[in-house]
Amino acid sequence: MNDLSQMSTEQINERTADLDILPIREALEIMNEEDQKVALAVRKEIPQIEKAVQAVIESFNKGGRLIYVGAGTSGRLGILDAVECPPTFGTPPEMVQGLIAGGEKAFLKAVEGAEDSMDMGVDDLKNIGLNPKDIVVGIAASGRTPYVKGALNYAKEIGCKTVAIACNKNSEIGAIADIAIEVVVGPEVLAGSTRLKAGTAQKLVLNMISTISMVGIGKAYKNLMVDVQLNNIKLQKRAENIIMTATGVDRDTAKQTLVKADGSVKLAITMILLNCSREEAEEKLAEANGHIRRIIT
Repeated sequence: MNDLSQMSTEQINERTADLDILPIREALEIMNEEDQKVALAVRKEIPQIEKAVQAVIESFNKGGRLIYVGAGTSGRLGILDAVECPPTFGTPPEMVQGLIAGGEKAFLKAVEGAEDSMDMGVDDLKNIGLNPKDIVVGIAASGRTPYVKGALNYAKEIGCKTVAIACNKNSEIGAIADIAIEVVVGPEVLAGSTRLKAGTAQKLVLNMISTISMVGIGKAYKNLMVDVQLNNIKLQKRAENIIMTATGVDRDTAKQTLVKADGSVKLAITMILLNCSREEAEEKLAEANGHIRRIIT
């Protein structure tokens, strides 16, 4: 196991060596400047992120699921990304899942020692019925969390595609996974507090993976969320606005068509663009695997 003290995420940031006596304004400015480095570090890993997105799309097209696995902040970030997929993309809750060491209760309160068990990582994947069509993304800033290592090893054993997201080069989870995304953000403002730059980097990568993968299976038309779920008044208005933007119709027409489409934005847009019935629109979308562009071009 790599020496924790030698990892970039554990080093002392010389810019904040006097953090405890810095004026508040100066401390905030340094923190902001350090945060600006994160996006540039993520950019260097785009080739690996691209491979991950391609693998996720392949898994989805086979009926597989995207499973995030992590401990602490890493696990919470995976859950956050997963739970936003159903309202944003109209996916079933099981399609993208986040597992955290210690179980759901660990999202709100740390479960001591949970991340140190490789067996727990295996058990949690077995409990959701992991199968070879699924893809497992292990998240660990240090890149060596036992819970994540156990999960990735098990996933590989049963034939799943695997991805690692770490914030240290030559990480242990990167050595296990098929695809290693290693975003080196450097020492934290508060030494070793990887909920800061490392957490931001992980969040950015997860955003990229889930968003572009969903776009890749037809969950967007242009840059519009055409499978958004109408769960509240705000989202009802957003759905109408999306239809109006995509088709050029007025609000009344958007509302009426949305009703005819039983709340499906994608279906409503297709009906308007093709000037067709709901049944014909459903047939066209099925033939195009949900991609509106393929129907109208």
